[in-house]
Amino acid sequence: MSGPVRASPQSVVPSFGVAAQPASPSGRTDSVNDLPARRTTLRGQALLADPRLNKQSAFSDAERESLGLVGLLPQRVETIDQQLLRVRRQLAEQPGPLAKNVYLRELHDRNETLFYRLLIDDLPDLMPIVYTPTVGESIREYSHAFRRPRGVYLQSRWPDDIPKAFTNLGLGPDDVDLLVATDSEAILGIGDWGVGGIDIAIGKISVYVAAAGVDPERAIPVVIDVGTDRTGLLTDPGYLGEKHARLRGEKYDELIEAYVSTATKMFPNALLHWEDFGETNARRILDRYRDQVCTFNDDMQGTGAIAFAAILSGVKVTGTPLSDHRVVVFGAGTAGVGIADQIRDAIMEAGYTREEASRRIWLIDRPGLLHDEIPELRDYHRGYARPAGEVREYERDDQGAISLLETVRRVQPTILVGTSTVHGAFTEQVVREMHSHVDRPFILPMSNPTPLAEAVPADLLAWTDGQALIVTGSPFDPVVMDGVSHHIGQANNALLYPGLGLGAIVARATKITDGMLNAAAKAVAQLVEIHGPGSPLLPEIADIRATSAAVAVAVVEEAVREGVARVTPDNALQAVLDSMWKPRYRPVVGV
Repeated sequence: MSGPVRASPQSVVPSFGVAAQPASPSGRTDSVNDLPARRTTLRGQALLADPRLNKQSAFSDAERESLGLVGLLPQRVETIDQQLLRVRRQLAEQPGPLAKNVYLRELHDRNETLFYRLLIDDLPDLMPIVYTPTVGESIREYSHAFRRPRGVYLQSRWPDDIPKAFTNLGLGPDDVDLLVATDSEAILGIGDWGVGGIDIAIGKISVYVAAAGVDPERAIPVVIDVGTDRTGLLTDPGYLGEKHARLRGEKYDELIEAYVSTATKMFPNALLHWEDFGETNARRILDRYRDQVCTFNDDMQGTGAIAFAAILSGVKVTGTPLSDHRVVVFGAGTAGVGIADQIRDAIMEAGYTREEASRRIWLIDRPGLLHDEIPELRDYHRGYARPAGEVREYERDDQGAISLLETVRRVQPTILVGTSTVHGAFTEQVVREMHSHVDRPFILPMSNPTPLAEAVPADLLAWTDGQALIVTGSPFDPVVMDGVSHHIGQANNALLYPGLGLGAIVARATKITDGMLNAAAKAVAQLVEIHGPGSPLLPEIADIRATSAAVAVAVVEEAVREGVARVTPDNALQAVLDSMWKPRYRPVVGV
């Protein structure tokens, strides 16, 4: 492989669409391009019902004649750009986010290429519609709004049917790059929603495609239906999933093993992405398989890496080495511990032991500040729990817990991270106390959607005299204070995991290593240019294709360096760009 080639938003801006072609005077044009033709046995209405082949009004005269479409479409032949004008107008007419989500899902089910062209062109506006926060409402309504299945539904009652389910896709071992699976236990901030979780997997793949150009035909959404503990679903006569309490224990593990073994046997080059599993299962599954197969948990590793990228940007502003920072993480679930792990590993890179690095991090969860005398301490908390003697003199509440405010008073943190979903947890008193010890406090209220955020940027800036360095989980508009416009960076995992996945796919990585995650985070941080007060600490979503390309290049190079790449490109950047799928209509030829 040649030496490292870094991508930047300026150097990696491929053309994602096709140039507009004016219609002929008759209103009809024949589509001509140099893309390879797609061959199909489908004809007529059956062809129009296939969203991956359907071009709707963009089928040429010749295609209409050969594919049995004469008389089944309006007379005019359009380009994709002309179609975009119509769908944008139709989308704008929808009354709210959920209605827009429904419209886009229906477009996706009709014409996949047009859906992705629209999504890529308008991603900053549409990301909140196809993914968080609107996808949460879509998941709630999944069974009642059900129109068309998409993906694979694995049922705990019939584990032996898992090979059959994947066989029914009709795909060969070299046809799949990515599987995104969920068991729906911890969907965003809304919890357990059973079979409806398939929409989170679909939404995740949509972002992979739009942000990084992962080929949608080579990506499979999967829901592992293990039941639900939500009473409202169990008693709902319209609920489409398995109506029993969640499967747990040995039977659950056997089902996960059946999924992993089947998926890796049938699709040996695929990345297995885990999404929105409960915190206990998420960590157990990742720990069990991460050294065996190419696998990744976005809630843990992706959240940790994007938070680390933001922190690296903040370090550039303050000039204080990461190893000198004191980090308090409020909310020690899957995301919070994932962030702590990423920070710990980065400090260890500077020559510190695991224990020394862990001592720079304080975790707070439901029992308060975690220490080693808490009886319900989870295994993955123990490395961060403070010695009981260290916190003996800390003030306690009526339940014996050490509060966030008391922790801030005692620890004097330089970095405060929120992954608690407790709205308003970062109070004025907490923030002012932090600022009294730190000139430029770095505050990351990362819980989303917005109603679950620990604080809002306007308050954080007001309480710190404009000095806070802020990164949020949800998008926020700029805040103007004392003539300075503060642009708020969003710690959106979409800035990182699509590029990470693309890099793993290009390299045909055998596993996702800590080094690859670290390389991805550093690639994101390297794209941030601090121009002055108020500069965002993370790249803009509008630059996400370029960001993903830069991340993918870094991941490919690291995979090669660590010896986990089965493919070594001569030019990593070119290999990444060549692999990025673009939504363009291909000629369709009947066979």
